[in-house]
Amino acid sequence: MDLLDKLVEKRADTGDAMTQICDAAAAEERDLTDTEDENLKALREDADRLDIRCQELRDVQLKNAAAAQLRAEVTSTPAEAEKATQVRVGDEPLTYGERSGTSFFRDLYASQIHHDVSAQGRIARHSSEMDVEYRDVGTGAFAGLVVPAYLVNLASELARAGRPFANLCTQLPLPSAGMTINISRVTTGSSAAIQATENSAVSETDLDDTLLTVSIRTIAGQQDVSRQALDRGTGIDALIMADLSGAIATALDAGCLYGDGTSGALLGLNNITGKNDVTYTDGSPTVAELYPKLLDAIQQINSNRFAGPNLLVMHPRRAAWMQSAVDGNDRPLVVPVANVPQNTMGVGPTAGYGLNGLQVAGLPVVVDANISTTGGASNTEDSIFVVRREDMLLFESAGAPSMVRMDQTLGGQLTVKIVAFQYAAAVFGRYPASISKVSGTGLIAPSF
Repeated sequence: MDLLDKLVEKRADTGDAMTQICDAAAAEERDLTDTEDENLKALREDADRLDIRCQELRDVQLKNAAAAQLRAEVTSTPAEAEKATQVRVGDEPLTYGERSGTSFFRDLYASQIHHDVSAQGRIARHSSEMDVEYRDVGTGAFAGLVVPAYLVNLASELARAGRPFANLCTQLPLPSAGMTINISRVTTGSSAAIQATENSAVSETDLDDTLLTVSIRTIAGQQDVSRQALDRGTGIDALIMADLSGAIATALDAGCLYGDGTSGALLGLNNITGKNDVTYTDGSPTVAELYPKLLDAIQQINSNRFAGPNLLVMHPRRAAWMQSAVDGNDRPLVVPVANVPQNTMGVGPTAGYGLNGLQVAGLPVVVDANISTTGGASNTEDSIFVVRREDMLLFESAGAPSMVRMDQTLGGQLTVKIVAFQYAAAVFGRYPASISKVSGTGLIAPSF
């Protein structure tokens, strides 16, 4: 019941997140953006998965209730129930005794898989016999009868940072062929000026462009698994593929942030030439002193890109540090509830990962654990990125990641190779001025 309650609560949170996305678009009287639509689809998939798990747990409860009902039917009257409590092994043979001719494991399989009522009845009688005869004995006395339960559907994948920032980039499909993407960037634009006199020459400057070439990269991972594990196990291939997908998502997101563009790597925000760099130097940093630096990062995008940023990307520890700050009257600088805040630099929840509703300086914050925490001379600094999402283009192969199962690669060893991969191209250099990075000694590991 505790597990079911937790899953139901998580399902409700997912529903709230979906509602929040729709409400935001409705409040601004606009359609969902492509990114919002992708986020909504991802949340819908999470909701469907949670619905399935909740239903499975409810089915288990119903089966337990049916077994209890069958047990009650065996001792349906008070007199029979009293008689059952007085039964001894010497009175009648056990349901699964040496001479019974029936198998506990066969009945267990038949009752669960085929819903055999007779088998369920024998298991119920067996439970009643064990309650009467062995109620003062622990399960260790019945190592062959106490069947271990494996909740395969609740197997936990390895926790990974995932792709919070990559999910919020402008998503575009990869071209069907080729390993590079070429985009024209105008580097010298037309000119315009007041015409001095009638019939005099008007201003003219030849337009010139530079080709921006971005390589398509491959992110991949593999596992070698015995055929026995796949053939005789339950859900092993699905668990491996889910884990590979999580690993690829995390690697892709890290590349979008810090990839240097060499040796097959993406070219991430941190290494875009021409971005706006803001340095926050402070021996004893405070949230109040960081705030002007964030505004500087915002205004530099406004001043150089001539369009507003709309996303802050920071590590979970930095977001928590900002939310923990208070003013001289112990009032939080980032209030946890967005009602009618006063004296605040931001609003939003105090927990959550990814795009969780937190806003600072009027911009939504995405909390991403792929942000490095080993920067600077002290190797303890993190950084904050301010970006204009529309200029952050991420091309990905459709249906990524793709899964390949190869049975013959190591066929002589009965080994199956499972490979997951996807193609991607991060195009963040079209407008370098759309990126601001805040870094420096003021962003060392915070204290709470």
